[in-house]
This record gives sequence, structure tokens and C-alpha cells, in this order.
Amino acid sequence: MGTDVITIEVNNKKIEATPGEMLLTALRRAGIKVPTLCHMEDLSPTGACRLCVVEVAGQRSLVPSCAFPVNEGMKVQTHSPRVMRARKTVVELLLANHPDDCLYCVRNDNCQLREMACQLGVRERRYCGERNDYKVDISSPSIVRDPAKCILCGKCVRVCEEVQAVSAIDFIGRGRQAHVGTVFDQGLNVSRCINCGQCVMVCPTGALREQSHAKEVHAAINDPKKLVVVQHAPAVSVTLAEELGLKPGSDINGIMVAALRALGFDRVFDTSFTADLTIMEEASELVQRIRTGGKLPMFTSCSPGWIKYVEHFYPEFLGNLSTCKSPQQMMGAIIKSYYAKTNNLRPEDIFSASIMPCTAKKFEAQRQEMLKDGVADVDAVLTTRELARMIRLHGLDLNALQPDTADSPFGRRSTAGKLFGATGGVMEAAVRTAHFLLTGKDMDNPRLTDLRGLKAVKETKVTVAGVELGIAVVSGLSNAAKLLGEIKAGRSDLHFIEVMTCPGGCIAGGGQPLNGDVQAVRQRMQTLYNIDRDEHLRFSHRNEDVQRLYEEFLGKPLGEVSHHLLHTHYEQRPIGI
Repeated sequence: MGTDVITIEVNNKKIEATPGEMLLTALRRAGIKVPTLCHMEDLSPTGACRLCVVEVAGQRSLVPSCAFPVNEGMKVQTHSPRVMRARKTVVELLLANHPDDCLYCVRNDNCQLREMACQLGVRERRYCGERNDYKVDISSPSIVRDPAKCILCGKCVRVCEEVQAVSAIDFIGRGRQAHVGTVFDQGLNVSRCINCGQCVMVCPTGALREQSHAKEVHAAINDPKKLVVVQHAPAVSVTLAEELGLKPGSDINGIMVAALRALGFDRVFDTSFTADLTIMEEASELVQRIRTGGKLPMFTSCSPGWIKYVEHFYPEFLGNLSTCKSPQQMMGAIIKSYYAKTNNLRPEDIFSASIMPCTAKKFEAQRQEMLKDGVADVDAVLTTRELARMIRLHGLDLNALQPDTADSPFGRRSTAGKLFGATGGVMEAAVRTAHFLLTGKDMDNPRLTDLRGLKAVKETKVTVAGVELGIAVVSGLSNAAKLLGEIKAGRSDLHFIEVMTCPGGCIAGGGQPLNGDVQAVRQRMQTLYNIDRDEHLRFSHRNEDVQRLYEEFLGKPLGEVSHHLLHTHYEQRPIGI
């Protein structure tokens, strides 16, 4: 709160507020709970849902506290009979034509509309509206839309437009015909959706959810002819516990591995291993571009939502993207090549699943560039939420499981690979290895504090072997768009840029626990930093199993074999493809 403070009266008690701030902000800071279904922190208020209405002395009508600025001497009642009746009526009207399939809805245990109905004592249907005849949109490889469950809060529209700068969805129609949809009201597959899932993260009901691959995974596990392997992303071990009701930021890596084995997976691998492999290739690519005058700045390519964003909106930067596949796809490629060969298996006899913090990974896995002779590198992608559902379905008690370790040869990882889960982590890992490639020595202090934290855009200069590298880290695509605009306008002091689609990075991806607040995301991030601080293997190029993979199979970074398996290309993408 600023130096200027005013006093307002709320429920007959004095509280302090800052001139010009919205009333809801002051109320929350004072510990006064006022419900809302449309409010989004750090974005301008809309007052769309009207659940946050309060009585203000001198105002004839109830006012939405999220969009009503405070003023000196204001007198407010937040839970008067008039306010409570209004809020209850709002929820009753929302429920008037809402589907009655709560028992089957994927959000039945964390639906904010259901919570509001319970909190406000809605126990009977007083209003009956005409049922909407909306069809469920299952066209996207990543996201399912159920417009019948939409309450028009507008949060998905706002995050898509204001946070991600994509605008794949918007309000369509007027009055009772108003609904959220795509251009020409068609499926998500013919929109410019980048599959990031941030709309799912903010949706208060079951109107948006991930496209589940659980059925395919269960079928493979129960198929005796399949060897079912699973990989888990760096961020998942620090968010799975939270999804299962434990403390945010708890690292349950060993317990998670044990749970995956109990679910029936034949092999468990750590995607952080191929994060190390990605760094070997990506850092080598950066050094090569610097030494040979290649196209700079180079952008990271491990975030599939970001890749599709460039393909749609900024195709002129396609040559700046690293050609490296993401860690997920690198793991899939080496499982169905090196691992299959060394174990006398056919690639088609291996079912390769992944546990990812990201809904866009579902899209990435089915890209044509990720198929070899019609066989996908990765056959199914589960989000953190889907894994938690599988654990509950099988009745696994995490407290009863003994921690286990991932399988060789793709189980050893450095802490640099683990840092991939947070914004700035890919860059920090890459700089460590680029320093080694340019100097032959490890960095004395590999911790790059300028690249850490939740700040949306982070920049710094690093001098390596007499070369000053300008590096930047961006999360959230609206922030990336601003930086791309600067580069198009002539900015030339940057050599390497990390872009993560989701604000905060993978720890806040579209497949992570719903309704996570900023503090929870910070705790997840800090846990990754603690892992990097406490463990001894902190450089990707020091991972002995990665070194062995090059010696036995890949040859060298950017070599013929690694280029064939671990690199790809991208092309301008028209809307709908």
C-alpha cells in the first residue's frame, strides 16, 4: 500500500485503503471475503458476474466492488440482507439453464459455481431457463469446450487476448444468444488457438478442460503385447502433491516414481534427462550460430504453444527458432530408436506416454514433424491433473509408498535439467553449458540470479570467453510479442532468448493444479531452486548418462544422428492447421 492512506468503514469497522484502488482489493487485504467469478488479478476489472456487489452508502444500487474505486469516508456493507439476496439470485439465474451433470463433470470437486451455490445456500431451483443446444467441441487435440457450462464470466476470453495475445476466442452474439466461441463459431481446430490451456486454468466451471488421454494409457497398460514407458517433466514432481491436497511446492519425485510403477508402467524415465540432452544440442547450436554468423537472436523451442504462436503470428522469426525438439519429443525419439534397438524391440511395440504440466504437449506429440514412418515419438500425454485422477482411481496412498528412482539409462539428470520447470531455467541451464563449450571450463558460480523469479521479462549480459552475450527470458506471450516488436524495430543487442508460453513457466502450465495462486507458484519455483542449490550435479554436460548416449549412439551434438533424431523444422502455419 502506498504512502497515501485513506480510511473507509466496512461492516461498521474502520479499514485502510489506497486512493484510487478498487474496493475489492481493499476488502481482500483486510481479510474480508467477497465472492467473485470473473475477477482476475492484475487485469482491469469488468464487473461481469456481479457476485461481488456490496452496499455503499449514498449509492442507490448495489455496486460491483471489483470495479468501484474507494474514496475517503466511504461506508460499505459487504454481507447485508440485500447483498446476500442479490448474490444468491445471480447464482440461481446462472443455474437456471446450467447442465445438471455434476456427478459426471470433470470439475465436480473444484467447480467454483458449485462452491458459490453451496456457500450462498442455493438448495432449490427457483428459475427454469430454456436449455441451450450447444455441442461439445472436441476438435482440438488439447482442449475440450463445453459451451453449455459456460457462465459468460469472460475470463477465458481475457486471458487469451490480454495475457497470451492470441484472441482465439471471443464473445459472439447478443443478449440471451451471447456465448463464447471462435471465429465463425467453428471448432478450436480451425482457430488460431495455440493449445496453451491458460483458458482452462481460469475457467470457473467445466466449460473448458483438457483432452484426456487416460483411456488410451489404461488400454496400453492392460495390453500384454505393449511395453509401456512413461516420462515425467521437471515441473510435475513439485506440483503433483499440491493437486493431491498436499503442501504447495512439495517435491515428491521419488513417491511419484513409485506411484507410476504401481499404476502399471513398465519403465519410468525422467524428462529432465532429455532436458540435459536438449541443452547439449541447444547450447551447441547457439555457439555455432555465434561463431559462424548464424541467425540471431536464437529463440528456445521447448514450449510448443510458443512455437505455434510464431508459426501463426510471427513467421518471419521462424529462422530464429532453435531447431531442437523439446525434451518430451527428444525422449520419445530416443526411446523408439536407441532404447528399442538396445532392447530388441520394434518401435510400434512400445507405448510411450508422458506426464506433462502442459496441454500444448498433447498437440505437440501429434505434429507431423514428430512422426517417423507414421509412428509417433510420444503416443499419449497426460497432464498433472490426469495423473492425479489415475492415482485416485487406483486408490494409491502416497503415504504408504516407498520412494523409488527412475530407470536407467534415462533416469539420471542434472539440476540444470530440473530448472526447466521455471521461467528462466532453460536459459540458466543453457548458459552454463555454453560457457563450457566456449571456454572448456565450468562456471564458478552457475547460479544466474538475474534470470530467476516471476518477473515477466528478465534481461542480463553474460561475458563468456571475451564475448558479451545479451540474453532475455520472457513468459506469457503478450510479453513475448512486445519483445518481438522491439527486435523488428531494430533492437540488436540480444543473442539468446528463452520464451515460455505460460506466465511463470511450466510450473504454471495449462495442465497444472487449477486455481493455484501466485504464492503457490512461487513455492513451486523455490523448490526447484532448492534442488539446484542442494545437489552436486548442476551442469547438463556433466551428466554421465548423456555423455554415454553420445558415445554409444548419437555421436556428437549437431552430428548426423542427433540432427536426424533430435532436431526438426517449422513452417508458417495458416489458421486452423
